[in-house]
Amino acid sequence: MHQTLPELLDLLQLEKLEENLYRGQNFQTAWQRVFGGQVLAQALHAAYQTVPEDRFAHSLHGYFILGGDLSLPIIYDVDTIRDGGSFTTRRVVAIQKGRAIFNMSASFCKPLDGFNHQIEMPAIAGPAAFLSDDEFHEQIRLKDPEEYERRHREIPFEFRRKERLDPWDPQDLPPLRHIWVKAKDSMLEDIRLQHQLLAYLSDYNLMGTATLPHRSKMKMGDYYMSSLDHAMWFQRHSNIQDWHLFQFDSPSAADGRGFSRGNLFSETGDLVASVVQEGLMVKRRK
Repeated sequence: MHQTLPELLDLLQLEKLEENLYRGQNFQTAWQRVFGGQVLAQALHAAYQTVPEDRFAHSLHGYFILGGDLSLPIIYDVDTIRDGGSFTTRRVVAIQKGRAIFNMSASFCKPLDGFNHQIEMPAIAGPAAFLSDDEFHEQIRLKDPEEYERRHREIPFEFRRKERLDPWDPQDLPPLRHIWVKAKDSMLEDIRLQHQLLAYLSDYNLMGTATLPHRSKMKMGDYYMSSLDHAMWFQRHSNIQDWHLFQFDSPSAADGRGFSRGNLFSETGDLVASVVQEGLMVKRRK
């Protein structure tokens, strides 16, 4: 599974079929289902095509209904629900084989004057203090080539993790982690494009946080995991080609579902975006 940033940017460009109707292609994942972050980002792209240029996304709420088929394109049907004086509301349905596989509501607004506060960025070392995933995978390659082939993939983002998991000794850990991230290549500072990339990025690492207290019990292939819903808020503008810190936690896992949250900070400490997700975490039937 390999994907560069230019390939991702190309994937986000949808084909317009007719008014409010768009078609997108799929990134070919190793797990043979459409990546949830792809659907989020493409749905947001489709919505943005119908929104006035002076309005930007401030929130989105999506539900994953069916697993997407990698062999088929996805049709995005945008319902232009409302254009108000300051806010614009859109509903997007992603369709394959005539059935909805995902739906999303998104809200957009003009820049507005108001109060300003935020929580503080966690006080941890900068990205240079931690190994990148590529560097860690190279260590795995030297020790266990088979494990390396299973894990290694080229992705558009560089991750540097404070809490590094041992693949040979799964230990139960607190449901909290901190990951530095940035795009591997440069890109336009266009706010709309940044929002689409953040939506795509937000589906990495989030659900896995809910598995941390249970790693010793979750053997590979024994459990089925799938995103159920996903919500995101865009608080401040930034550029993901620069370093950002993602802080994740999981307040709860119960009744076959894991719940996770994330806050994304710029390297200078600005809270850029927040995300929450609930996902299915159940033992596979024999």
